[in-house]
Amino acid sequence: MSATPEDDAVNSADTAPALRKRHGNGPVFFVVATVFAVLVSIGWGYSVMNYTGLSGGVYHQLVTVSAPSESEARVSFEVNSKNGAECLLRALDSQMVEVGTERVEVEGGNRMVSQTVETVRQASTVEVASCREQGSQE
Repeated sequence: MSATPEDDAVNSADTAPALRKRHGNGPVFFVVATVFAVLVSIGWGYSVMNYTGLSGGVYHQLVTVSAPSESEARVSFEVNSKNGAECLLRALDSQMVEVGTERVEVEGGNRMVSQTVETVRQASTVEVASCREQGSQE
């Protein structure tokens, strides 16, 4: 005669202590896992709080762009650097082809910069391609 579901539950309860002993039912596993999780969380938080990015501490933000004529484009942007920065500006046409570039040196601190970029044809946008600390290697 086959066993009923109730009999299966009773029989499996008899083998559960053996499974608990084999796979560990003590608090040691949970304590070790908790300590590991706490250490990983602290390490992750420390690395996120100390991350400065790849830019080396120079930050820039584009404010305005205009292209009043076929031979020039104007851009205003904000730069925040400790010891000054050198920024590269790129003017692009409607096909995203570079039509002009300009290098600008900016003093240290939080500075607002307005610059004109000479172009070979009508530009549709100007971007701040990069800003690096003055004297850094390219």
